[in-house]
Amino acid sequence: MRMDRVLEELEEAARKAGVTVQHDSLTGEGTGQGGLCKVKGQWRIIVDRKATPGEKVVVLAQALGAFDLEGVFLSPEVRELLARYRAPASPGGAPR
Repeated sequence: MRMDRVLEELEEAARKAGVTVQHDSLTGEGTGQGGLCKVKGQWRIIVDRKATPGEKVVVLAQALGAFDLEGVFLSPEVRELLARYRAPASPGGAPR
């Protein structure tokens, strides 16, 4: 599957899960490529707009791995990708 298609599918899955995907320029030492956060009660994935497509896929997959997406249609390739990045369930604030 092409990387741009994977990115589109991950962003659509985030939207269906009620998660906002925000592309911003992240600057500063040690900022990374982005990640999951909660702003005013709303889950948000912030992605560095300067990141490579592969880095963006990893950021989205890591963040979405924290959510239950069983009710969201995903291609087998994207579902397998998310399974690789699935976060273990953790008490106290995990989005699952």
